[in-house]
Amino acid sequence: MRGFGNLGNLGSMGNIMKQAQKAMEQMHQLEEELQNTKIEGTAGGGMVKVEATGAGTFEGVTIDPQAVDPDDVEMLQDLVLSAFRDAQEKASKMKEERVKALTGGMGIPPGMF
Repeated sequence: MRGFGNLGNLGSMGNIMKQAQKAMEQMHQLEEELQNTKIEGTAGGGMVKVEATGAGTFEGVTIDPQAVDPDDVEMLQDLVLSAFRDAQEKASKMKEERVKALTGGMGIPPGMF
């Protein structure tokens, strides 16, 4: 029976593998959920809106005609960029919060997913 003293650890390894597989399945579900969740970034008091998914895929831009000033194109460019950044920040924060909720009790270091 010598040499078989660590066989009891195989059960623990099986549990770890099951937990890892479950975590991967949950992450896949989370990615799908984020892709299907709509985010809106805004700038200029809502004059420029950017539509994106929770996964950070940009899907559209809406610009209020009042924001269009041919003599100040730079302002419009800044508003569009700000709206994109707002949407990106919201998507990133949403993902971070949901990943944290998903992995909170697993002891997985931040940034692993």
